[in-house]
Amino acid sequence: MDRLEVFKRASLCRNFDEVVFEKLQDKTIAYPTYLSVGQEFISATIAQTIYGMGIEPDIFIQHRGHATYLSFDGDVIQLIDELLGRKSGCANGMGGSASIQSIEKNIYGHDGLMGSQVPIAVGSCYATRKPTIVFMGDSSAEEDYVFSSIGWAATKNLPILFVVEDNNLSILTEKKVRRNWDMHEVARGFGIKAFECEDEPAILNSFLEAPGNLFKQPLLLNINTVRKYWHAGAGIDDPKVFDRYEHEMKRLGQDAKNIHESNKKLVRELWQKQLEKQ
Repeated sequence: MDRLEVFKRASLCRNFDEVVFEKLQDKTIAYPTYLSVGQEFISATIAQTIYGMGIEPDIFIQHRGHATYLSFDGDVIQLIDELLGRKSGCANGMGGSASIQSIEKNIYGHDGLMGSQVPIAVGSCYATRKPTIVFMGDSSAEEDYVFSSIGWAATKNLPILFVVEDNNLSILTEKKVRRNWDMHEVARGFGIKAFECEDEPAILNSFLEAPGNLFKQPLLLNINTVRKYWHAGAGIDDPKVFDRYEHEMKRLGQDAKNIHESNKKLVRELWQKQLEKQ
């Protein structure tokens, strides 16, 4: 795995959502918007690894899906237009932040009911037998229809990857208040491979590349991560929280800093261009 290539994908996501944060603050965007800042390396690592294998899966995203959409090569301009409510947006201006999609890239949007993308993804995978990835949050993972869907995937031995983006929060309520069990242990109860790991790229990549894991049978990864900004909107949960992006940029050095500055310039130019069309 090339960490710098992973960083490129994560950098596009980070710089995009930092501009969205600004547009929320100045009311250019004035409806609930779900930022991926802090969680970018989950989608970035998975996309880089899977595309590197030559696999083009069907992808079902959760409501906090900007990073997933961009990591899997969704069109940046169409996402900007979607957030601006335009018909030229990736969901014709009707989905907003929570329901983005790209049919061209096999990215299917969230429908608004928490966790419902999981049974939809499982049903699609059962029908097509295509490699499938479905993303959910740790709160969505608590819905009963998520459990039954994992059970069905296990029964039918489907080529599906369940990704739990675990930021430990349901809006502001921590997991320890909500439950006394772990998602990967529940999944193992259905007889599928399931692991808990951090969003560190090399660690995550090792689970994806392990022989017999990916798309040979159902696999669930509960990936611990950090949500930097509010559940919805422009605010900071904890300014001292660990930032994987800053950590990776420091680790990778000047090349990563150059990528960051290049993507920062690109994203801001694209936003400005689209805003001038209003």
